[in-house]
Amino acid sequence: MGLKGRAGHRWWVRGARPRGLRQIGYEWAFLFGAVRPATGQGFALVLPEVSTAATQAFLDRFAARLAADAHAVLVLDQAGWHASRSLVVPPGVTLVPLPPYAPELNPVERVRLFLRERFLSHRLLDGYEAIVAACCEAWNALTPERLRSVCAYPWITKVAS
Repeated sequence: MGLKGRAGHRWWVRGARPRGLRQIGYEWAFLFGAVRPATGQGFALVLPEVSTAATQAFLDRFAARLAADAHAVLVLDQAGWHASRSLVVPPGVTLVPLPPYAPELNPVERVRLFLRERFLSHRLLDGYEAIVAACCEAWNALTPERLRSVCAYPWITKVAS
């Protein structure tokens, strides 16, 4: 999520140009998230970069929040930082990589799209701290019911039952 100046399209009177705000500049924050689709429980961190170190920080904090007798299976894409040899997967967590070019199988992708469409688009944000605050506000606005409905893939109900 972040700042990226881009041209937008808007319906307007023919022959006239609409006035509008435009963000100039590039600045990013990255939302790492995990969702339990059956219950709607979620966990997220907003980090300044995507890298093996950022993924390690997310996994460590995620594993620390798990119950002692719980085991989590994280479905993720095959990004290089998800499969790095230097990544140490905590006990109680299993990483399941998706096939290439299959974002429709990842439930969290739909959460990301939902957040961008409903909370994080068409806004002017004043720097990195504002981006982090907007990401946190958007994630905290999600209810367990909303997370369950957004992550409701047919294959998940078959696996969970």
